[in-house]
Amino acid sequence: MQAISRRVGQQYLKSSTSIKSIYPLSFSDHCYGADHPRYGSTLATKGMGPLVRKGTGGRSSVSGIVATVFGATGFLGRYVVQQLAKMGTQVLVPFRGSEDSHRHLKLMGDLGQIVPMKYNPRDENSIKAVMAKANVVVNLIGREFETRNYSFEEVNHSMAEQLAMIAKEHGGIMRFIQISCLGASPSSPSRLLKAKAAAEESVLRELPEATILRPAVMVGTEDRILNRWAQFAKKYSFLPLIGGGSTKIQPVYVVDVAGAIVSALKDDGTSMGKIYELGGPEIFTVHELAEIMYDVIREWPRYVKVPFPVAKALGLPREILLNKVPFPLPIPDMFNLDQIHALTRDTVVSENALNFNDLGIVPHKLKGYPIEFLISYRKGGPQFGSTVSEKVSPDAWP
Repeated sequence: MQAISRRVGQQYLKSSTSIKSIYPLSFSDHCYGADHPRYGSTLATKGMGPLVRKGTGGRSSVSGIVATVFGATGFLGRYVVQQLAKMGTQVLVPFRGSEDSHRHLKLMGDLGQIVPMKYNPRDENSIKAVMAKANVVVNLIGREFETRNYSFEEVNHSMAEQLAMIAKEHGGIMRFIQISCLGASPSSPSRLLKAKAAAEESVLRELPEATILRPAVMVGTEDRILNRWAQFAKKYSFLPLIGGGSTKIQPVYVVDVAGAIVSALKDDGTSMGKIYELGGPEIFTVHELAEIMYDVIREWPRYVKVPFPVAKALGLPREILLNKVPFPLPIPDMFNLDQIHALTRDTVVSENALNFNDLGIVPHKLKGYPIEFLISYRKGGPQFGSTVSEKVSPDAWP
């Protein structure tokens, strides 16, 4: 028995060195330098072929992609992780919050395919660690409001530039996808859109073969436009229309944007180095979109038209006090100053821009399933509502 236990112990010690390699690299296990042999090349050249090259393409197959998805715990991130995981991709999920922030993502992939990795976006070594074993990087990091710790420029520009620089240094990143915003321009009145435009320029400077996607305002179960409007309308019985609600927007279903990201990864390299503008099939004014929201939640529409100067005045105090008070301020709800600036211009897809059609995707129309989640706001239950229950006699109730 002693001889058998010694042999088993020796075999374990010999195999323990190989066990270490299946886990993500720690900060001290991997050194990054310009003379490292892995860094002799940058992104793959065009025409190299699709990355999906192994398995049958299902959840339990192996797609050949190991993707680091920055911002995976956000609104768009959960849909991107789901789309990648269901075709057999191993997804590395960097997170900086609590251990529960990524819990809902674990169920989206097969066993061991969703790998949460704690990181600090201001620590270069931790970024290199979560990117070390990846061959695809998707950057979804973005924030529509400032905090005391993170400014628009740092979150939306500096972090994207840093990721592109590290991906270039890495040498094994075959595809880099940067998610921007529709309307991003250096001349935009919005600081967010200016920062996104600067991020695009920085990413393409470091990685000319990167793919840039500019989605319009996204709609879905966890969105920050229709949910916010419905909550405000239910709480205060009216909805403020900034600028009279005349601004034109082109909302897009979040699942279509996630599908566009996966489609760009699966192509033969035709999307590399290009910029795509992703808008829905229909253009609405803010007022028209609010009418659709009221129709679904079955409430009587009541509006208060707020001119732009008044709206800016209501959003200004938070911007002034943000870094002057010793405590965090509430997240701006309806009167976000930067969003008010953005609403002074229409945000629609340019006439000659690359769009969903160039990625082989037909976007969903807004009415119907994409906004079905608003049914939860109906008064009295899904079958009722303020505009319906008052017209139905008690005898007709189920």
